[in-house]
Amino acid sequence: MTRHTIRRIVFQILFALESNSETNIEELYTQIQSESEANDAGVMPVYLTELVNGVVSKKEELDQVITSHLSNKWSIARLNKTDLLILRIAIYEAKFEDGVPKKVAINEALQLSKEFSDEKSRRFINGVLSNLITEEKNEAE
Repeated sequence: MTRHTIRRIVFQILFALESNSETNIEELYTQIQSESEANDAGVMPVYLTELVNGVVSKKEELDQVITSHLSNKWSIARLNKTDLLILRIAIYEAKFEDGVPKKVAINEALQLSKEFSDEKSRRFINGVLSNLITEEKNEAE
């Protein structure tokens, strides 16, 4: 399973969790595992569960980062669910996953937005993430 495929599945799991708080995450993992058995001998990638659990556990912190990079006209509540989840995944990877370069996190977010969103959303996601990376780079100097 490629990292991009893992991110796509993570997005789908997070979307299911966000859509219905009653969703049983273990059942989702079991379903994904059975669907991938034909392809990957049923092995659930560790990175998949790390990414889902990481985004879920750091949700408030990720939302604070996102909020700080929105214009005054916008709030987390106004963002569509797809864009919000893609931003959470990318920011989590950029901030908390040492093995993922920030540019890769942004590129993967843009790939997800091509699959699950539209051009306007993709530009919005790129803008938020680019501002975040530029700000962090300036703080480090």
